Amino acid sequence: MNLYSNRRQKLIKAIPNNGAIILFSGRAPLRSEDEAYNFSINRNFYYLTGLDKEDMALLMYNIDGTIREILFILPYDEKLARWVGGRMSSEQASEISEISDIRQRSELDDFVASLMNNTRRDNNFKFYFDLWQYTMNQNQSDASAYAKKLQDIYPAIVIKDIYPVLTHLRLIKDEYEISCIRKAIHTTNMGIQQMMRTSKPGINEMTMEGVFDFVLRQSMCKNTAFKTIAASGERATILHYSDNDQIMKDGEMFLCDLGATYNYYNADISRTFPVNGNFSERQKELYQIVLNAQKIVEDNARVGIKIKELNQMVIDYYKTELPKHGLNEDVSEYYFHSCSHHLGLDTHDVDGGLGSSLEAGMVITNEPGLYIADEGIGIRIEDDLLITGTGAEVLSSEIIKEIDDIESFMKQQ
Repeated sequence: MNLYSNRRQKLIKAIPNNGAIILFSGRAPLRSEDEAYNFSINRNFYYLTGLDKEDMALLMYNIDGTIREILFILPYDEKLARWVGGRMSSEQASEISEISDIRQRSELDDFVASLMNNTRRDNNFKFYFDLWQYTMNQNQSDASAYAKKLQDIYPAIVIKDIYPVLTHLRLIKDEYEISCIRKAIHTTNMGIQQMMRTSKPGINEMTMEGVFDFVLRQSMCKNTAFKTIAASGERATILHYSDNDQIMKDGEMFLCDLGATYNYYNADISRTFPVNGNFSERQKELYQIVLNAQKIVEDNARVGIKIKELNQMVIDYYKTELPKHGLNEDVSEYYFHSCSHHLGLDTHDVDGGLGSSLEAGMVITNEPGLYIADEGIGIRIEDDLLITGTGAEVLSSEIIKEIDDIESFMKQQ
């Protein structure tokens, strides 16, 4: 039994007997005329199948202890293959996912109708869909649309959300997932090093972003984990600045928040360094405060603690330290986000909420910051941590962050 089979077995066993789960891979929406946006696989579908193709559906059911898995895919199209390449064959889909029952995507409705007919005497039979919506205004997912379709046809059908169960499974990373995150981090480090080599006054932030992208392409990484933040000077005080189109000036610092991906697993790293390679004394003292706060999180991240508790440690440290450096406003004026979030197939990965305790196998970020707009200084230092039985391992320890190491590296270039 392979990686994906194991995950599916855990999922189907997590729901009560006599139920069916239907998950969709998704489709790329049209951007304009006949041009579509780049396709991005539904992460829960990918987590359970390893398949990265549009318009697939996975159906699993458990009826009186009998478990079946069926994958519905689009048929191979010879004409389409000449234009854009061939679709995945049944044999390929089966080899990757270890699902032996492969059917045409058009057969899903008839199969569901048959399943409804065979279970109509069971008032407890339930259908599970991934019904998570991030906002009320986002486009309706294939899962939500199909669930609504079934509800309209079968008003008495019982529909449940499988997302919380999937969240529980995805929170704990296995060895394969951790290895993918490590590889994404390694590529990210190469990109950051090239940005540091390139940095000098007069360069546009967009150039810095482009340097990072070029290194990723050289490493066969097609996509960034998220929209790169490449911010110099006062723009680094904007948490999610992404215009990346201003000229970097002598004496400013440059903040980058970015990440590569490997098999859809993400790195999420932030580094801040001087544009000209040399920190001013003021920049050094503020940078060291953030670095100290980051080390507090690193030293205290462990099984049983909560992210909100780690964040409070950062705030408490800032309350004591910032006034010593002339920063006398409330901490929230200089630091207004959490120090951490979960990381995995999504950059802001599934989680149990800030109130849940950390467990071994979770991967989280460690990213305190300081943002002083009137001084044009924004600093964020971010690493990725693996929670272990004895504390936390810094997965991104290869990426330099000490003041002396940064200045030494940049002087050598």
